[in-house]
Amino acid sequence: MDAVEVTLLREVLAGTEWLRETRRFAGALRRSAVTHGGGLLLVGTDAYEPWHLAAHLDEEAARCGLPELRPTLVRHRVPPGAPDRLAAGLDRLSAAAREGTLLVVAPQGGPPPGDGLLERVADVRRGGATVLALEGAGTGPRLAPLAHEVLSLPSAAEPDLDAVQHLISAAAGEDTPRGHRFLDRLSRLAEQLLAPPPHRW
Repeated sequence: MDAVEVTLLREVLAGTEWLRETRRFAGALRRSAVTHGGGLLLVGTDAYEPWHLAAHLDEEAARCGLPELRPTLVRHRVPPGAPDRLAAGLDRLSAAAREGTLLVVAPQGGPPPGDGLLERVADVRRGGATVLALEGAGTGPRLAPLAHEVLSLPSAAEPDLDAVQHLISAAAGEDTPRGHRFLDRLSRLAEQLLAPPPHRW
């Protein structure tokens, strides 16, 4: 899904509770990551790694000039020889900064978060970091109480988890002064490049 498809999805969902909720959740993610600046950690369940969301948040961070939105993907299993950027295992959660942000993604239809992950998430919260949870239907009631902010998808959700992740990543870079300055500069540059040449005296 590219930027045009995200825009079309937003138009379809305009005025719905889903669009408001994804923007609310994305705003909480942005405020925590940017205001506290302690690093953004992103983790899925034992059976699901949120690669898609990690990639889109990384793109959004670069687009808006907000490096605080660039996540560290925390993996349940790190294969030997993994590059540094993909080598953060669950032990990385133990080192979460007090000012940090943890986003946990649990998809619908998959196994719920296991006890080991839930214990680590609880430790992260007790350590002072902000915890957010994006959870699909059927993930169980144990993750939500550990999070400061939750976005839950009901069963037979429209849009589905993949679409919601696109909406969240796109909205996370919006409505920030730095993001606006970047877009303003980009707009002025586009105007200069498209403007006709000046008349000669």
